[in-house]
Amino acid sequence: MTFKTIIYAALLTVAVSLVSACAPTPSNPVTVDEYPPVYPDYTDVWIPCNIAPLNFLLRGDFEAVEVRVTCGSHEMTVCQRGCGVCFDEEEWKSLLQASKDKTLHVAVTALQGGQWKAYRPFSWHVTADTVDPYLTYRLIEPDYEIYQNLALKERCVENYDERSISDYGLVGNRCMNCHTYAGQSPRLSALYVRGDGGGMILNRDGQLTKLNVKTEGMASGSVYFGFSPSGRYITFSTNVIIPAFHAQPSKRLEVFDRVSDVYVADMETNTMIHSPLLSDTACFETFSTFSPDGRYIYFCTAPQVQLPQQLEEMKYSLCRIGFDEKTGAIGSTVDTLYNARIEGQSVCHPRISPDGRFLVYSVADYGTFPIWHPEADLQMMDLQTGKTDRMEHVNSRKSDTYHSWSSNSRWLVFASKRDDGLYGKPYFTYIDRQGRAHKPFVLPQRDPLFYDHHLKSFNAPELGSGRLPFDAIDVKRAVDGPAVDFR
Repeated sequence: MTFKTIIYAALLTVAVSLVSACAPTPSNPVTVDEYPPVYPDYTDVWIPCNIAPLNFLLRGDFEAVEVRVTCGSHEMTVCQRGCGVCFDEEEWKSLLQASKDKTLHVAVTALQGGQWKAYRPFSWHVTADTVDPYLTYRLIEPDYEIYQNLALKERCVENYDERSISDYGLVGNRCMNCHTYAGQSPRLSALYVRGDGGGMILNRDGQLTKLNVKTEGMASGSVYFGFSPSGRYITFSTNVIIPAFHAQPSKRLEVFDRVSDVYVADMETNTMIHSPLLSDTACFETFSTFSPDGRYIYFCTAPQVQLPQQLEEMKYSLCRIGFDEKTGAIGSTVDTLYNARIEGQSVCHPRISPDGRFLVYSVADYGTFPIWHPEADLQMMDLQTGKTDRMEHVNSRKSDTYHSWSSNSRWLVFASKRDDGLYGKPYFTYIDRQGRAHKPFVLPQRDPLFYDHHLKSFNAPELGSGRLPFDAIDVKRAVDGPAVDFR
């Protein structure tokens, strides 16, 4: 936690204490048969027992608010002036630990226009299935064209601590791809710094190495990548990405590939492995990832079309091909799990739960950049039964995509623009043991007004099981150092 963050937290704590001390208490409330205007929408959600307090505000001209959270004999009460509600972190932690696999009942009474109103209570379902305690994401302006002040951040979701793990200004004003864990472990992960002098920054137990994974004949360096279970191999795509603005006011930005192929890098021998089935000149291949058992590489592929004229005909299917982790051999047969020609939509970002049971991916009308497609939704395939869940309790009318799993396969985090269609925010949804997805909630913040004044998108959130053993200065040193070449 930085000094600035510590001072801010201390001032906020003092301010909340002073407000609470002089806040009025409800008197003769009128019963209102509707939910309180809570923002963020934390009504009737499933939450892990280790999440930070769900501080919120009431939309409207409220003078004071009282919140009573109860579970059996356990109770927590907050009474504050204004429309914001901030819970004491220690009280919150104790209440959640005592309420595992139980339901918290939340009663809100608010003062408006001199009249107290008692709203319909709502629930927080507390599960003993914890979420991984750390989250990394890229903070970027929502048009993705301006990346000044771009930063990769790590946030502890059990409290509000946040720090930089890579910073635009420290890496020569270069753009950066997002951070990716190997099996949600902080001991092995990577990020990619673009441009001349950049490369893949590999983290092995805090030792950072810059890798030049671009070899002769490849269109670019690594763009989207994933680790094999052993950590020896990384599968990634090489993409020549073209951003373009739409002429129609209803659409803003489109990004498409002019070239894209999939490769595998052997991190032990510093060699590149490829197959014509993953680099077909008549197709685009992208978004590759290993299955948790290492037996398959999942990827997305679409036939070549004339761009940008035929952009809306560019639809990606979801496929997989065999892989042998012992020999590094890529299989000879491609299986299609989602056929875009038959289904009529385009797939990207396949991610498999660590237990190997569920495959979640994004679908949109066309293309490979769903973050600006309001119709983009998440879907979940049961790999045991082949059944597909459209995740209606999770998706919104805006873009829902860029997802990753918690290490216990019970939580999924994803980026959603459901609030305003502009800014992506990290939402968490609980996936129970029957594969049912529950109503999601947004990453809680210390300041209930945070999302009203935060002008960056949270891009590609990734869950990690522990704190990363490096920071932005370490990444700078690695970028400034020599690179290990691949052949």
